Amino acid sequence: MIKSMTGFGRSERVTKERRILVEMKAVNHRFCDISVKLPKKLNFLENDIRNFLKDHIQRGKVDVFITYEDYSGQDVKVIYNHELAAQYIEYLKSMQMEFGLANDIDATSIGRFADVFTIEDQGIDEEAVWEELKGCLSEAVEHFVQAREIEGEKLVTDLMDKLTNMQTMVSYIESESPKIIEEYKKKLTEKIAELSQNLEIEQQRIATEVTIFADKVCVDEEIVRLKSHIEGAKQILTEGGSVGRKLDFLVQEMNREANTILSKSNALHISNKGIDLKTEIEKVREQIQNIE
Repeated sequence: MIKSMTGFGRSERVTKERRILVEMKAVNHRFCDISVKLPKKLNFLENDIRNFLKDHIQRGKVDVFITYEDYSGQDVKVIYNHELAAQYIEYLKSMQMEFGLANDIDATSIGRFADVFTIEDQGIDEEAVWEELKGCLSEAVEHFVQAREIEGEKLVTDLMDKLTNMQTMVSYIESESPKIIEEYKKKLTEKIAELSQNLEIEQQRIATEVTIFADKVCVDEEIVRLKSHIEGAKQILTEGGSVGRKLDFLVQEMNREANTILSKSNALHISNKGIDLKTEIEKVREQIQNIE
């Protein structure tokens, strides 16, 4: 199955103890680049998350967002600093006596002073959280991969159409190229006959010139290789899997052969077809960048 590199997946799990939300999205990238954004208290799971995702993703820039909420009330603890509160009260009473202030000290006022009450994060059940998070990740990845596969099917259809169109262009160039040599031989013979003014034409010389010309414009090898590369690309798309890099290499080879055909061509209609071929190859190259 061919997959696109773009995709989105989401999963949410809510229990009495906690809520976990996983969202992931991806765009094109030459390699596998996974960025994980998660709450500080879950930082210990980052490597596990990356390793889990790499079993399902080969290429693409993937951003993963994880939200975690603890409903148990056991994730934080209020700490009361008795000694500090006693010092605050002692100093306040001293101020009242020294300056003749009203005795308005109460617990609420003392509680507002810095560090009388502090909130301390408590340890969490790491194994239980990872098991729940892993289940949520699995579901998000499943949706993510499905989205990539659906988009991948569309890419395959489009690429197959483009490759078939390229085959038509190559066949046209293949059928027209020999005609150029025959046309050259005809024009050369006519030109020599015109210049020789009824003198005997040296057929061996004409044959030599035609052979030299044919060698310069012959694109048989390029045609054979282009046909092979196009068929190879179709076969790779049919087999599926993570094939983006293979296809990228083949397209580079196609482009090289098309450039050679253009450099050898001295016929306008073949040059135009060669330009069309290069344009189609570029379209294929752009689409391949979307394949995992």
